[in-house]
Amino acid sequence: MKIKCVLIDDEPLAIKVLQNYFNNFADFEITATFNNALEALEFINNNTVDAVFLDINMPMMTGFELIRLIEYKTKIIITTAFREFAAESYDLDVLDYLVKPIPLPRFIKCIHKIEADFNLKNNIKIEPHKIEPHIFIKVDKKMVKITIDEILFIEGMKEYIKVVTSDKTYITHKSLTSLSEELPADRFMRIHKSYTIAIDKVKSIEGNRIQILSYTLPIGRNYSKDVKSKILE
Repeated sequence: MKIKCVLIDDEPLAIKVLQNYFNNFADFEITATFNNALEALEFINNNTVDAVFLDINMPMMTGFELIRLIEYKTKIIITTAFREFAAESYDLDVLDYLVKPIPLPRFIKCIHKIEADFNLKNNIKIEPHKIEPHIFIKVDKKMVKITIDEILFIEGMKEYIKVVTSDKTYITHKSLTSLSEELPADRFMRIHKSYTIAIDKVKSIEGNRIQILSYTLPIGRNYSKDVKSKILE
């Protein structure tokens, strides 16, 4: 069941911004967009609409006038460049008040409000979402999310480190010690001054060598006793 939304704004660019944001949320459907409130009113009063994203200053009819003419209760989200109308808007029982330009994180908070209200209204029970343990590293000027479970090992290379997964390798400007401290100690361990490995990914140990998939890694002399004790326990 999708959450049906209508977007109303006399600025086409403002509607475009919201449409781009909504592309990231599969549970939402934009059923119509309007550049004036009068046309929007007829549609809203004759169709099922769960949420209306509405500008205040529009020709022919303001957003506040439109709210008072909607015949059945739907959730209203104000989108405006003006902060001073916030108090008046809450007197009309709006769900949220978004100030343009609307940052994506602020939009996401609004989306969560709509979802919570929609689920409560329709008696939809949501199972708690299990978030996989993960880290973020900076790669080519962007922060990349890597889940803990996909990491095979990390290799230190002077001022950089290489994070190796089963299908990809990431290089970032960080110390091996620093990143190793971000990983759960019961799942990762240092085996060499240049290597930290995922314990559960070890395929075999032979002498002072560890096999992880097709990779053969050295065990440092000072680490050998602890490594073999922990992995072979």
